[in-house]
Amino acid sequence: MAIKLRVKQIRSGIGRPKPQRLLLKGLGLRKINNVVEVQDTPAIRGMIRKVSHLVTVSPVE
Repeated sequence: MAIKLRVKQIRSGIGRPKPQRLLLKGLGLRKINNVVEVQDTPAIRGMIRKVSHLVTVSPVE
């Protein structure tokens, strides 16, 4: 079974550089307090690392 991560947007993308806004969109996040579940892959980990100041991450149980 694949490991999943729960990613929650805690800060807005407004006023952020365009690449960061596009990363939020790529993760499937649209608004503050929006939560998505994504597969735990190296690519997703890299995306999360770039916007770590805008999101929180927790494992899905």
